[in-house]
Amino acid sequence: MTDFASLLLADRGQAARSITIVSKADFSDWLKAQPARARSAVEAARFEGKADTIAILPGDDAETWSVAVGTDAPTGPWALASPAAKLPEGIYRLTEGSLGDAALGWLLAQHRFDRYREKPETHGPRILLSNEPARIDETVRLAEATALVRDLVDTGAADLGPAELAEAAKAVADKYGAKFHVTQGDALAENYPMVHAVGRAASTARAPSLIELEWGDPKHPRVALVGKGVCFDSGGLDIKTAGGMLLMKKDMGGAAHALALASLVMGARLPVRLHLLIPAVENAISADAFRPGDILKSRKGLFVEIGNTDAEGRLILGDALTRACELEPALLIDFATLTGAARVALGPDLPALFANDETLAADIAAAAESVADPLWRLPLWQPYNEMLKSDVADINNAPGGGFAGTITAALFLERFVAASVPWAHLDTFAWRPTTKPGRPKGGDALGLRASFELLRRRFGS
Repeated sequence: MTDFASLLLADRGQAARSITIVSKADFSDWLKAQPARARSAVEAARFEGKADTIAILPGDDAETWSVAVGTDAPTGPWALASPAAKLPEGIYRLTEGSLGDAALGWLLAQHRFDRYREKPETHGPRILLSNEPARIDETVRLAEATALVRDLVDTGAADLGPAELAEAAKAVADKYGAKFHVTQGDALAENYPMVHAVGRAASTARAPSLIELEWGDPKHPRVALVGKGVCFDSGGLDIKTAGGMLLMKKDMGGAAHALALASLVMGARLPVRLHLLIPAVENAISADAFRPGDILKSRKGLFVEIGNTDAEGRLILGDALTRACELEPALLIDFATLTGAARVALGPDLPALFANDETLAADIAAAAESVADPLWRLPLWQPYNEMLKSDVADINNAPGGGFAGTITAALFLERFVAASVPWAHLDTFAWRPTTKPGRPKGGDALGLRASFELLRRRFGS
């Protein structure tokens, strides 16, 4: 992974080139204050302070040039992402003001996923000096966590099955001295029957599992994180189209988010008892695949009629949420690339947020806004539980009709969450379909920083 710590250093007066952030609204006044040679350079570059544009400003000699950067949000996380990707290697500092969250974009703009490149792209480091040294470590951890999500999601399914996902989780557990456990085989079939049913059609090498990590003082408030770990989703016997399968390597994006959030919690040493649960499967097709019309008994004891094998994520989450609630956490958060309906409603940038607690919903919304990691709350509309009714079982996993697919999926999950446990569910895309500065096309962390900010505010000192 990128050595982010080497790209953000404390400002101790080192020699560095200057960066000035200029908004479009302030552009005219700023330009008037510049010397003639700088104004000429700005005109030649057609720089007007628009977001993600830069202009190189000449100094007194060829070696003393500086940089002007246009932005809509001077302290937002992506304000410096564009220059971090475009400028020559070297050391830079802001001319005035604090970096705020902009240091994160500077770091992430220099990260590359190059596992499948014969000749990886290389460039010299662009180092940023920070006048907020106390924030450096946390910014680096945020960059590392975001890159972890991106790299896991971008990895091809042939190279990232349940076993490899467990290895990634164990690496995080080992880094922070957390307890680690994987449930497989007969024990999985007995204790997590829906996880087993969804994953049993895969080969032995890609057998289903329930991955768990625990960390922290048992006396501290328990926080449970659950992530959907469908390492590839064919749709099962209700098979997807070729186009529908094309991005299904990313169906473990919820697990990547939960694992990254766990790393942030442990890295910050928040005073919590952390419990991470990742049900990891491949939804494959074989003679042993679960079928439409099957009735599955869940860990909770509810019987679930299978209306569609392509609604498998909610099944494996149901068992994991049940396990999390048995230990009575003070807070439960799950992440899942759960429904296409969420993307129809909100597009790729906005994870759908559901919560069974009004204070929790308000707190996570405020946290999201403060770190520019947006979420959009949708309702747990109880009348829609009618759509989940089954004629032969307690509940159906995939109601027909196509209405309110995101909401009915969340309502399904709610049936496995104890009413006494504050719970938030993020239906995230975990993918960026187009490139933006600091955010390349491919896997991305959407809702991760908002969730960590919530935990930091609730449990941090």
